[in-house]
Amino acid sequence: MFNKRMLSILKRELRDKILSKTFIVMTLLVPIFMIVVLALPTFLMTMDKNDNFNVTVISEENNLIDSLQNELGKLELVKKGKSLINYYSKNEDGLKKYLKDNKKKLLDGEITGVVFLPKNAISDKSLKFYSKNPNNKNLFSKFRGPINQVLTNYYFEGKNLSPEDLKYARSRVNFDTFRISKGEKIKAESKGNRIISFLLTFLLYFSLIFIGTMVMRSVVEEKNNRIVEVLLSSVSSQELMTGKILASAITGLLQMTIWLTPLILLISTSLFIIPEQFALQINMSLIFYFLFNFFVGLITFLGLFATVGSIFDNDQDAQSGIWPIMMLIMIPFFIAIAIQDNPNNYVGYIASMFPFASIIVMPAKMTLIDVPLWQILLSILVNLATMFGIFILAGKVYRVGILSTGKKPKWSEVIKWLKYKY
Repeated sequence: MFNKRMLSILKRELRDKILSKTFIVMTLLVPIFMIVVLALPTFLMTMDKNDNFNVTVISEENNLIDSLQNELGKLELVKKGKSLINYYSKNEDGLKKYLKDNKKKLLDGEITGVVFLPKNAISDKSLKFYSKNPNNKNLFSKFRGPINQVLTNYYFEGKNLSPEDLKYARSRVNFDTFRISKGEKIKAESKGNRIISFLLTFLLYFSLIFIGTMVMRSVVEEKNNRIVEVLLSSVSSQELMTGKILASAITGLLQMTIWLTPLILLISTSLFIIPEQFALQINMSLIFYFLFNFFVGLITFLGLFATVGSIFDNDQDAQSGIWPIMMLIMIPFFIAIAIQDNPNNYVGYIASMFPFASIIVMPAKMTLIDVPLWQILLSILVNLATMFGIFILAGKVYRVGILSTGKKPKWSEVIKWLKYKY
């Protein structure tokens, strides 16, 4: 398979891809895009915290009004006069009338929302919130603490509790998390690994789809322009497919290495200082595994994308034929995102060693917890076996499909191509 003809194809593909504007632009733009993706939520949260509001607080208990006004008046935006809170003592009927009379203001945003404290709120702390935007979690976070304090004080009033007892009753349970690793000291868990887990998962997802789609379109274009017929006069279909896939995989690996350079510098040098809460508990072995895993996964999926490209004569038909491949990428992507809350759950356990899924799920899992060596080795074996299996099947379909033109083939015909002998 690896002869001079195949190497010529490989050099040609590498030269076209690495020196292309698309490769250069994407290699430079993706790190910027990732910074935006990671920084934008923080920026939006910061902006959201400064949102002004005009809220009405209504209580069925007259005795709560003064306490609510005192506690909520301590909010920074209220003290600065940027936000307004109005207080009323009304029952359920009074609340309904207020909502009816002020419906237009609520819809126009003049009134951000109405917080209602029924009588039972004293015992079960269940409140009601009426608004055009009832999922305003930022507003909830501002109001939850002060209202909880007022209700706690009122509930324990006259029960001879000291201020310390009240402070304890108002406090929430807080978990400080620590990671236990084999052969290492116990370390406090940080948010850094969760961020890196998401970053690596996204890069895998993005690269597999982007590079795979490019390969598919390249095959379709060569087939339409009849360039492939000229190429096949000098090389075999197997050599052509192998050169094209390997060149794209090497290009993708080079690009991914460039994207990971900032992360490599973070964990291998002391040039940068990371805040303690974002400290990274990963090492270079994970980076090497990730790159190897990405290379194997790229070859596997490029084989599938190249196969689809060889079957169809145009992009539109090819796009309709790649949805099964897209599912093989998207489902593991969502699993990898979901296991961040519990990396050891049953779905994550199986997916991290399952064909196709382990390519995306296992790196995410390894970033979050210590994975036993046997699971990593099994995942590698599964990925390699899948890669070689797909490569063999892809080669059989490619050699027939690349020269088939005209009528769009049925999937039953494609299955028959697998049975053809060389």
